[in-house]
Amino acid sequence: MAQETQAGKLKEHEKERDFFCVVSDAFRVFARRSSIILGSAWSFAGAVLVILVWLLTGPTFHFSDTWQLIINTATTIVTFLMVFLIQNTQNRDAKAMHLKLDEIIRAIKDARDELVDLEDLSDDDLKKLEEQFKRLRQKAEQDGTRPSRDAEPAGLR
Repeated sequence: MAQETQAGKLKEHEKERDFFCVVSDAFRVFARRSSIILGSAWSFAGAVLVILVWLLTGPTFHFSDTWQLIINTATTIVTFLMVFLIQNTQNRDAKAMHLKLDEIIRAIKDARDELVDLEDLSDDDLKKLEEQFKRLRQKAEQDGTRPSRDAEPAGLR
């Protein structure tokens, strides 16, 4: 009985969602699945195979302008579409990473909460913060409170 009520509420909620939200969710799912498939070794092998077939057909078509135009057009279209898929995937991954880091900052008692929204700072503010962290690291290395970032441990030098 409770499951039927819950299922009914979910169906009502889906009806209330606007068209943009539905399209956005569909694209998100499509982009995620596409990035998994198109980022595989099999897709790369398929792309290499297409190029080899194109190269092998060159003598048949006398390396004509049309023969060259086919690969140029195909690669341009694929590249154009892949830009959107890659950007969507990177945006989602970056957002997830930011949220995870924000949670870590929030959970650590001594962490500065103002570091949570760093991605919204200007480039100048980020540069100043970077310099501040460099100075902190250098001071910690000089004080001996923090190990050096040298490739070799101090005992081996």
